[in-house]
Amino acid sequence: MIKVVKIGGNVVDNPELLKEFVKDFAAMPGKKILVHGGGVMASQMQKAMGMTPVMVEGRRVTDEQTLKVVTMVYAGWCNKHITALLQAEGCNAIGLTGADGNAIVAQKRPPVHVESLGKEVDYGFVGDVDAGSVNASFIYSLLERGIVPVFNAINHDGEGNLLNTNADTIASSVAVAMANYRDRSPREVCCRCEECTLIYCFEKDGVLYDKDDESSVIPEITREEFAKLKADGIVADGMIPKLSNSFKAIDNGVEKVVIKHARNLLKDIGTVLTTGIVR
Repeated sequence: MIKVVKIGGNVVDNPELLKEFVKDFAAMPGKKILVHGGGVMASQMQKAMGMTPVMVEGRRVTDEQTLKVVTMVYAGWCNKHITALLQAEGCNAIGLTGADGNAIVAQKRPPVHVESLGKEVDYGFVGDVDAGSVNASFIYSLLERGIVPVFNAINHDGEGNLLNTNADTIASSVAVAMANYRDRSPREVCCRCEECTLIYCFEKDGVLYDKDDESSVIPEITREEFAKLKADGIVADGMIPKLSNSFKAIDNGVEKVVIKHARNLLKDIGTVLTTGIVR
């Protein structure tokens, strides 16, 4: 079993919560991969530099100056700080961007029509990735050596350019790639693959019916229910790409997706995403 765990910027920006999460993550047995955001800190840095963060449906519009800021924040402080915390817990981690080891190659997103705005939006230096963008062989080689990859949101296009990608999308793409990767050693006649679970950890106990009521956790969401929750405005902003990527992952081989509080990583608590199909 491979577990891909993603933590959001609100966790990364909370020293106490991050330290607690890192301790639990280090204690989690088996092969594991960590993907982290850092959007809260990146927005704070932009504002401190006199820049105005621009978000569209939970995704950051990234011009050239913004790209430099998010690279400094995500691939610099956040990534190396988390890696150091993991090392302190005895977890041999390695901090990576998609450019390192050619781990993830992204394609620059062309301008797209955003229905909620009724106009076309140019996201700038934003990269789109999917499972085919992920170098699963390289990542698996690290896991086999007991090394835990820690990915941030910065990738590359293979032509010398860095690109900013939504970290939820990275987590989903990595999970699908690992769920479908067939490892075959020279001595094996048959190749083998491992089940993969995707876990999104943030500062809530799960997806909430009411964002102001912490007890209103939705225990299970099907694809049809997601469409209704989105239409009713219950699911909005950054939760939209999170759930969209969750269902895409399930459709493409990931065994299970769970959305939970970072403090509950080792507990059976949260929102489980399912197909709604009885098997």
